[in-house]
This record gives sequence, C-alpha cells and structure tokens, in this order.
Amino acid sequence: MADTPGAPEPSLDEQIAAYQREFQDLDPQVEKVVSALSRLNRRMNVAYGRQTAELGMSNAEWEVLKALVLAGDPYRMGPGDLAKRLGLTPAAMTHRIDRMVAEGLVTRERDESNRVRVIVGITEEGRAKWLEAMRMATVFEEELLQDLSGEERHRLGEMLTRLLRRVEEAQPDAGGRLSDLD
Repeated sequence: MADTPGAPEPSLDEQIAAYQREFQDLDPQVEKVVSALSRLNRRMNVAYGRQTAELGMSNAEWEVLKALVLAGDPYRMGPGDLAKRLGLTPAAMTHRIDRMVAEGLVTRERDESNRVRVIVGITEEGRAKWLEAMRMATVFEEELLQDLSGEERHRLGEMLTRLLRRVEEAQPDAGGRLSDLD
C-alpha cells in the first residue's frame, strides 16, 4: 500500500487499518467518517472545478460571484468585505478582481457616496456564468445523492450541519484561508 505515482488510493478500510497499525488509539468509526468527508470534499471540489473550467472561469472566481450574489440585489460589495468573506488578503483580492474585471465578470467603480471607496459589482455576464455553474452543480449534486431517500438526505443534512456548527464554534477563524494561496 506504499504511495507510488499512479497507484490507486487505498480504500477507507485499508487506510484505517494502516492508521490503526501505526496508532492504536485511533477510533475507526471516527476515522471512517472524517476520512470519507475529506475524500468527498476533495472529489467534489475537483468536479466543481471542472464545471467552472467548462464555463471559462476558476473556482476562485466562482466564489467571488457567489459572495456578490449572496450579498443580494444590487450584488455589490467592497473589496475589503469580499476579502474577509473569502479569507483572502487584500492584495490577493485585488489581483482576483483585476482578472475578473478583465474577463467581464465584475465591475469596479468608485462609491458615489465615498469617492475614496471602491465597489465591486457583478456584470450580466458574471451573473449568467454563476447561474450556469449553479445549474451544472445542481445536476451533479442530484446525481451524487440519488441513492438517498428524502428522509436520508434530510437526516444527513442535519448531521453534517451539527458537525459544521461544532467546527465553527471551535475554529471561528477557519472560514477562509489561513494563508494567501492566490
């Protein structure tokens, strides 16, 4: 089970057995849940990345569009607020906005009420790409959960929300990136 380039990832059970061999205090039930969530997250991010790439944008750009949509009509925010929401440094946010302005996904304009301040807004093209990404994600997510009944989906959603709340309470600063990766 040694890591060799191109070798398939071990099954969860194989991974847990290897961990238990090296660390006897491991709770296999906890490790199976955490490892499954980690693998699922990684694979979902790859799938979403492929979808946004089909639309000619990155996941990072989609995150900016999502933040603007979540801000509500008129879909505008200051770059500092965007940086905080996405866990980025102001410099990384500026770089991302520069790219997105050049691609026609967002606008950057002076705030009429405070000429020192800049406001970032979503363009019609940006909103159209965000909507198409949402349509593609919805199809993928429905396929992902197709084997679960409505009740199972509800229970899974409730359990994952409880886990998320616990992490958010224990790690309130973990919503964004801890370092500038852009």
